[in-house]
Parts: sequence; C-alpha cells; structure tokens
Amino acid sequence: MHASSPGLTEAETARAVPDRAADDPLLRFQRAVTAHPNRTALTTPAGERLTFSALDARARLLASALAAAGVRPGAAVGVSLDRGPHLVTALLAVWRVGAAYVPLDPAHPAERLDHMVADAGISVVVAAGEGHDRAGRVRVVAPDSGAVFPVPEAAVPPGAPAYVIYTSGSTGRPKGVTVTRGGVAHLMRSLEEGGVYADTPGRVAWNASISFDASVQQWVRVCRGDGLLLLTDELRAEPEALGAYLAEHGATDLDTTPAHWTALRDQVVAAAALLPDRPLRLFVGGEAIPPAMWADLAELSDRGLVSAVNLYGPTECTVDATAGRVTGDGPHIGPPLPGVGAYVLDDALRPSDEGELYLTGPGLAEGYRHRPALTSERFPADPFGPPGSRMYRTGDRARWRADGTLEYLGRVDHQVKVNGFRVELGEIETALTDHHEVSAAVVVVRRDTAGATLAGYVVPRAGAVLDLPRLRERLAARLPAYMLPSLTGLAALPLSVGGKVDRSALPEPAIDGAGDPAGTGSGDVLPEGEFETTVATAWEEVLGRTKVLATDDFFALGGHSLMALRVVADLKRRLGVVIPTKLVYRHPVLRDLAREAAALKNR
Repeated sequence: MHASSPGLTEAETARAVPDRAADDPLLRFQRAVTAHPNRTALTTPAGERLTFSALDARARLLASALAAAGVRPGAAVGVSLDRGPHLVTALLAVWRVGAAYVPLDPAHPAERLDHMVADAGISVVVAAGEGHDRAGRVRVVAPDSGAVFPVPEAAVPPGAPAYVIYTSGSTGRPKGVTVTRGGVAHLMRSLEEGGVYADTPGRVAWNASISFDASVQQWVRVCRGDGLLLLTDELRAEPEALGAYLAEHGATDLDTTPAHWTALRDQVVAAAALLPDRPLRLFVGGEAIPPAMWADLAELSDRGLVSAVNLYGPTECTVDATAGRVTGDGPHIGPPLPGVGAYVLDDALRPSDEGELYLTGPGLAEGYRHRPALTSERFPADPFGPPGSRMYRTGDRARWRADGTLEYLGRVDHQVKVNGFRVELGEIETALTDHHEVSAAVVVVRRDTAGATLAGYVVPRAGAVLDLPRLRERLAARLPAYMLPSLTGLAALPLSVGGKVDRSALPEPAIDGAGDPAGTGSGDVLPEGEFETTVATAWEEVLGRTKVLATDDFFALGGHSLMALRVVADLKRRLGVVIPTKLVYRHPVLRDLAREAAALKNR
C-alpha cells in the first residue's frame, strides 16, 4: 500500500500526543500573553498597534458580553466584521466561551446569509453598526461590548467545534463544514513539525477573507506568539502600497493564491529585497500553481528573496494536509504533513500509484452540519486504519511520485477553484434552472492569462424569451459575486454521443454584446464625462477590450474578483480616490460605478 510514510492515523497521533488538549490554540494564546505581554500582536495599515496583553483584555471583555447574551459552549456565533482588531478580538472571544464562530460576509447576498444563520442555528452575531440582525432573528453584540461578570476558565475538549465555514454545495445550497478545536491544534502542530513555520516569532500578513478556511492558518498564528499584519481590502487591491506596508513592518510571512500572486508579484518581490529577515516565507494555496509560476518562484528562491511553499488541503481537513517546497523539480503538492495520512486509491478503494486522494488524521472535520448522508459519503470508514477511524474522500486525482511527494492531477467531479475560491458548478447551475424561464443550464470555467472566469450557458423554456441581464440580477441576489458567471443563451446544449452535455463543444461566451444590461434598448451608450471615460479606460485595460459601453456590466464582460482589484488600483492612480472593492460588486454597471467614484471624489 502506497500510503504516506510521514503520516499517522487519528489513533496513532492520539497515542503519540497523549495530552492533545494542551495544544488547544486558545491555551497557546494565553501562554503567549503570559510570556510576552508587551509584544505587538496586531498591526493595522492605519498604524494602530495592539499588544498581546491588550488583545487578551479585549477578548476577555467581549467573551463576558457573549456569555451574558446567552452564548454557551458548543453554540455557533455569527461574526460579521471587516479584517481588523475587532475581528481578531471576536474570534478569540468566541473560543473563550467554548463556542464556534461562523463567518458572515456582509458582501454576500442576504438570502445566502439567512440560509447560513438558520442552518448553523445562530442566535447571536458579533457585528459593528446596523444591518446585521438578519431580520431581527438574532441578537447583535458589538465587538467592543463587555459585561460585569468574567467568563470562568474552562477546559475545552479537542472535539469541541471551533468554526463552521460554508462552502459551495452541488445541491444549490452552501454546506457548513464543522471543524474542531483539536483540528486547529493539529494544523498548528503539523505546520510547525513540518518546518513550514519558523521557530522564532514572525510578522504574518493576514491576507485571506475570514469566509474562507485559508484565513484560519493565518489568523491563528497569533495564538503561537506571532504578530499579525492586518491587510484591508483596499490594501490588497493596491500592490505598490501592499509591498510598502510589508517592507515597512518587516513582514516574514505572506499567504496568497496563485491568481493573487500574479497581481502582487513585482511589488512583493521588490519589498522582499528590503526585508531584514530574508527570505520572505510565501505560502501559496487555494489552487494549482502553473508551471511557469512554479519556475519563477523557484528562481526567486534561488536568489534568496522568497521561500515558497505550495500548501494543499480541503476545508474538510482543517486547511492544510500537504506541503511542497517550490523548487526546480516542477509543480507538486509535496508530502503529507506530520500527523496526516494519505492514500491514493482506485475506484475499488485499492492502493494505486494514481487515483483519488483520501486523507486521514486528527485534522478531519466533524462533518457537514445537518447533512448526515453527505457526511457518511465523504467521510467513509478507513479500511486501512484501526476500527472507528475515518478518511476523507477529497475528490482530487493525484499521483505518487518516486520521491514520496504527491502530484495534483485535477478533479473527479465538477468542483473547481476559481481564483482561489472553491466553487461547485452544480450550485450555480441549480440557481439558474430554478428560474421559471430556464429549461437547462451548464456552467464551465474559462481560463486565460488574466485568470479564470465562469461562463454560464442557458436554454429557455419553450416559448420563453430570456432576459439575460435580469437573470443575472436574480442570480446576484442568491450567489456571492465570485460565483456569478457571464451568461450566453443557446437554443440547445451540445450533447455527446452518449447524451451528456459536451462541454468542449460549447461556444465562446457571448460577451461582446453585453451592453445595456438594464434592458432599456438604448443601444451603444458611450461613456460620457471624466468619470465614465476614466472607468471605461480602466476596464478596457484590465479586461483586454477595445471598447466598453456606459451600460456594460463588469462581470458580464468576463471580469472577476482579481480583475476588480486591478480596476480599483487603476482608478486610484487615475482619479486619486480609493474605491472599496465591494463597490465594484454592488455597482457592476460602468455608469453606476462612475457615479459612485464621483461621489467619493467630491466628498
């Protein structure tokens, strides 16, 4: 059997580390506070700094407020905050009361958030300001709240839930993955033992959204005594400013997706040359690294500027399961991390050099919230481990290499990674076919040098005439922006000889005629005035188009989240105004975005 030699089963790891509760991330944070109370725990782009003792005091105060609001161990608490000191405070406070946090991104559609709140059984949400009460069904606690009585110290078992993160679901609804405190402890321990983290405290740039599990690997670094350099969405959109921020504060670690690295590369490399602690540790994950990028990162490593590691792992296995050093031997995802078992199995669950990848170990999630059948399907019994042990069926095809590392070969289903975001194409297709005028729909990924985009193809019901712009508006009310595809109408979907959709025969997306999304029939409405023409110029440059209209929709033209970052950076340079990236999502029509830019400029 070709399993991972460095990896251990859940039972073996438990025997090797008898007191796993001592590795609990919150206990590690408290030890860091005691050892280094005056060390800087958080730094913001605005210059705010927070010591470990100050962060601990804030977290204890908020924990008392959560307890007073009725939060008990094992409960799920919604967290709806921007990436900043309040967010770190809230996450630690939720853990102090023995509860699990559930990220609620305010940029996501209300329908999606309502589903998450109901599915997770959330009754309390930590949020700043108004608009987060989910129609009055939950109690909102401000992040700077406190209560008279402190939360008593209590041991939290490794099996207690740490967080619930919702991922795209093939049935049309997002599914909640419940990860345990023991899983988080295992993540930290395995990355340390695998040499991915340095032995000395670092200054870690927190880059990922809290809605995605990659953020866990970044923010929990504070629990081991590392300092966090917080990145706002505005800073993430400006590579030059981001590079300057990393250099100013002597960053030691940066986590990024390959797609985001494409936008950041030159500025971060320039910053790395100025860092006192070189090389910059670069953790790359979320999607496969292209061969050309791998070769470039390996060359940067040879020059001593960065030390890149390719991290792989599904949400269901607590973020990271393998780690591959980016050297000159071509793309791979490395060997399993310590404590992780890996099997490559054929369709009959027999060990094979090439097949589907299955993972075992203490990092396995509890399962999918309220989805026992799906949990049983994706977390079957481990036929090679001790009785009662489980494994996770990743859905990823892999191959063992002669050196004991794993090579990623793609998916066995229609789940994809689009610029670092995990997307089930079936969820988008279900949302499309739920519309009464759509009889069939298929969604595919189109890739080019600018990244990956989603392309949707829809067939109307007999006698119906599809209004594609309005269909996309309905889709935007149900799905987050990164899941919105361009839409092309077809009389019928192309089929293979076997009667299945022939995805290779689908035409190129019909984005050239995407103007006039409001359906006004106004034809070619050219941009007018300073702001419309400036936005148009930025779009043309980023999208690689020769002409855009005032009524064009950025995402219908093939734009995606990383292109939106480039647009925001371009407009700041041209107009001298910082436009929050979320405005591109809220106002994707050129004329509307130009109006928002003018309003910000004139404030």
